[in-house]
Amino acid sequence: MRSFGTLSFGHYGPLGGGHHLSAGDSMLQAIDLAQGMDDLGVNGISFRVHHFARQQAAPMPLLAAIAARTSRIEVGTGVIDMRYENPLMLAEEAASLDLISGNRLALGVSRGSPETVQRGYEAFGYTGSQDPRGADIARDHFDLFLRAIEGEGLAERDPMSPFGGGTGLQRIEPHSPGLKKRIWWGAGTTATAEWAGRTGVNLMSSTLLTEADGTPFDILQAQQLDAFRAAWREAGHAGEPRTSVSRSIFPIVTAEDEMYFGGSAGSDQIGVIDGMRSTFGKTYAAPPEVLVEQLQNDAAVMSADTLMLTIPSQMGVEFNLRLVENFATHVAPALGWQPTLATV
Repeated sequence: MRSFGTLSFGHYGPLGGGHHLSAGDSMLQAIDLAQGMDDLGVNGISFRVHHFARQQAAPMPLLAAIAARTSRIEVGTGVIDMRYENPLMLAEEAASLDLISGNRLALGVSRGSPETVQRGYEAFGYTGSQDPRGADIARDHFDLFLRAIEGEGLAERDPMSPFGGGTGLQRIEPHSPGLKKRIWWGAGTTATAEWAGRTGVNLMSSTLLTEADGTPFDILQAQQLDAFRAAWREAGHAGEPRTSVSRSIFPIVTAEDEMYFGGSAGSDQIGVIDGMRSTFGKTYAAPPEVLVEQLQNDAAVMSADTLMLTIPSQMGVEFNLRLVENFATHVAPALGWQPTLATV
């Protein structure tokens, strides 16, 4: 494990007990948390993206604000639903954010997860899908997005334009060289992981896999990572791709930790999502020395280069920063991690 960060659901709204977290509070707290994590040398902070829900739906302004207030931490998503996206506008925004951050973008995209509405992407104007879940729209949008960020000319110049004529095809602007190296595809199946490898983008293995044959979740996920890397090599891409997995991990260090997380640990679960039998990973909650042993026996955690901790963001900055610091101090070094610290 070379790097670790957090993956936030970004929930806001009623919290119970008369407490309420507004959308503005949620985003401002995310910025403060990112600053604290940057000081600790944590490698990344990412946000889930869900439309028509009380969660992050338009992450680019938030990521830009975090990038402007930090110096080392990667800013990212896990994942942007490509069914909802204008590919060229997303390409412009991604390039802008990558330049603002000094190439610290870790943009996770995919077909997206189940929604709170029916075919919500059609309300955004993207109709005509032949797939019940809109996967064809997502792949078409992603293809155009990749062409755009790689600098392909996509619109014919106007030779009579008062802003500079000429002929030939014009690329989108701004352009951030090498941005494709910082794009991740979220995969829930081995076949999708292999496609990502052939395409030449990094792999963000999903928190659930739409495969359920009795194989433990971590083994299924490790097999997916292996298949992805094999497809990458067979396609002849240069360099080594990055891979990430996410886990709910809660080091129990204090009595308060025990109160919140004691008894939370469980086993893999089998369920049905999007009409498919799926395997969900378990939650880890234990004293640090126990967590180290458990995670060293998690095949996917040890195979991936990046681990993302799913955090209860609605619990506030102080709570989550302590959770992350406990992991960074007591668990992550035993898994091979070293902090990214400022240079003098």
